[in-house]
Amino acid sequence: MRKVVDGHRAGGAPVGSKALAEDPDVTWGASTVRHELAVLEEHGLLAHPHTSAGRVPTDAGYRYFVDRLLPARSARRPSLELDLVRTELDEAMRVTSETLSQVTNLLALVSAPPIDTSTIRRVEVLVLQPQVVMAVVITSTGGVTKRLFTFETPVDPGLADWAAAYLNDRLTGMGLGARMLVSKLADPTLGAVERRFLEQLAPAFTELVDTAEDTLYVDGAARLLREHRFQDVSQLNELMTLLERRVTLLGILASALDERGVVVRIGGENEAPALRTLAVVAASYGLPRRRLGTVSLIGPVQMDYAVAIGAVRDAAAQLSSFVEDVYDGS
Repeated sequence: MRKVVDGHRAGGAPVGSKALAEDPDVTWGASTVRHELAVLEEHGLLAHPHTSAGRVPTDAGYRYFVDRLLPARSARRPSLELDLVRTELDEAMRVTSETLSQVTNLLALVSAPPIDTSTIRRVEVLVLQPQVVMAVVITSTGGVTKRLFTFETPVDPGLADWAAAYLNDRLTGMGLGARMLVSKLADPTLGAVERRFLEQLAPAFTELVDTAEDTLYVDGAARLLREHRFQDVSQLNELMTLLERRVTLLGILASALDERGVVVRIGGENEAPALRTLAVVAASYGLPRRRLGTVSLIGPVQMDYAVAIGAVRDAAAQLSSFVEDVYDGS
């Protein structure tokens, strides 16, 4: 079974009994090999394309390979090293997706932590035009959000400077999803002008979690298409459409958050139609008591599972270590 998987992965073509019998590691004759292949086919692990005398692993065959035959190889795999020193969280996500794709020649996806898990690091209030103000919120994880506000009359730059200092004093270190955020903005001792100005800026902070979109970092689409042959154009189109629908893709990958270790979904095991001829390898990363996101690879069913599983496991572990340092320091 291992030899058929290796042969199919290397050449992408059905593997015949003659080729297997000629392998120096195989000590049986062609007739014995044919019998063993037939037995594996009866168990649903191999398929026999009508156009070829050879056989190819089925989804169940690759599942058997991953569950039963792969662990013995894992120790020989080189480890993945990510360069995450002195980077912000968004850059760490980008580095992770780029490195994973380069190492595996597969499509790499990394979902960022939800915005409500971070705290406010700094606030800036900038007068862009006499009646236009931009509120900038910089989070503990390096995220930056901006929101424009238009006023009926020109805004005093001194008022904007005061608001920035006031907001930094009141909000720095607060969680973006904290219930106390609204009360921190309300201060009955302030003058009417200052209070009205803060009320107009308030949505930049109180609505941040509700309006923010989950971020997904994707790398390697071109590399995947260049390195792997797809069965037909429709399969390729379905995958490209899925990549455009980020919300749907995030939901699919989020299933890995509920499971421990590396999750492998092969072919028909995937619920999304666009992934039923592909394989997904994913793992969650995060804090000891909260999983924040996922690291995933998507590629052909005949991918190198030892490399893919090991790379995802290493990346998730290193990202977890990175976010622990980031969140501890926030």
